[in-house]
Amino acid sequence: MATVSVRYIVHDVDAAIAFYCEHLGFREQMHPAPAFAMLTRGDLRLVLSAPGGGPGGGQAMPDGTMPEPGGWNRFSLEVSDLAATADALRAAGVHFRNDIVTGVGGKQVLIDDPSGNPVELFEPVLPEARLSRGG
Repeated sequence: MATVSVRYIVHDVDAAIAFYCEHLGFREQMHPAPAFAMLTRGDLRLVLSAPGGGPGGGQAMPDGTMPEPGGWNRFSLEVSDLAATADALRAAGVHFRNDIVTGVGGKQVLIDDPSGNPVELFEPVLPEARLSRGG
């Protein structure tokens, strides 16, 4: 069961579902309307909403401002082999914001979903940077 929920605003919910499920290992939990879906991957629930898609996360703010995709806030997915994962995603035509960089806790790269929302792929190089201490 998911223990963390993140909402992303996306231009096309169906394209986002395909991207996250085909490339990043998410599973579709529900897709009750064209402008809304919930996906899961381990303890993460990803809620997808189209801007202006009716009541809910995609609706306009009281001042009329519409939510939009993009920005720099992101969630991070831990991978065991960042280079191989990046090669497979590049071969599939996924957009990269940068090349792999190495920081103090690990290696990372940023990819964009079909709406331009960033996702960080992270390979820990220090044991304490791993999500799971077991391996």
